[in-house]
Amino acid sequence: MTTSLASSAFDSLRLDAVPDQDTLRRVYELPKDTAIRKQMTELTEQTRRLIGCSSLVLVASADAEGNCDVSPRGGPAGFVAVLDARTVAIPDATGNKRLDTLQNVIATGRAGLLFVIPGRTTTLRVNGRACVSTRPELLSQLTAVGKPPASALVLGIEEVYPHCPKSLLRSGAWKPEQWLSADAQPTSAEVTLAQLRMPELTIADIEQAEADSLKYRYE
Repeated sequence: MTTSLASSAFDSLRLDAVPDQDTLRRVYELPKDTAIRKQMTELTEQTRRLIGCSSLVLVASADAEGNCDVSPRGGPAGFVAVLDARTVAIPDATGNKRLDTLQNVIATGRAGLLFVIPGRTTTLRVNGRACVSTRPELLSQLTAVGKPPASALVLGIEEVYPHCPKSLLRSGAWKPEQWLSADAQPTSAEVTLAQLRMPELTIADIEQAEADSLKYRYE
C-alpha cells in the first residue's frame, strides 16, 4: 500500500480530526444557561451604545465556494450607523480596492461583525443577512470617515451576542507593558516586500508607498 506524504501539518492533523459535533461536545462541558440566553435577535439600548463606542469592527464573510475572509473596518467611535434595532451600516472607506468583503457579501448575502472598543475587554458579535448599498440618502449619513463613501455594507441583524472578556484579558491587548518591542516584530514594509516577491523593490520603496497611501486614508 502506498501512503501519500502530507504536504503540511494541517494535512496530517486533519486525518484524525474531530469528525462530528457529537464527538466535539463530549470534549467540553455544556454551556451555562446565561451563555445561551444572552444571544438576541436585535439590539438593545446597551448594545446600541457599545456600537456607538466602537472604532474598530472586524468583518467576516465568505464567497460562494466557502472561501473565508476577515477584514478590519475603522473610523471614529460611532462610525458604524445604527439604522434601527435590526440594521447597521458600515461606510466603505478607501482601502486596497480588492473589494473582497463586498464581493463576498454580494455572492452570499451574509456577514459577521465583531465590534471592538479600544481599552475595553468586551466585544460584541453581530451576525446576519448582508447587502451592499449605494443609495445616496444612506451614504450621505455615513460621513464619519471624512466624506460619503462609495458604498456601505448593510447588515440585517439575526444574532447579537456580547462576548466575555477572557480573550482580550489573556492577550493583554490594551496593556502596553505586555506588548512586544518594535525590534522583535517585522515591520509592515518588510512583510509586504516578502509577499510581493518583486526583487526590483526595496524596503524604502515600500515604506514610501505606504506613507503616500496613508496621506489619503480618509478618502
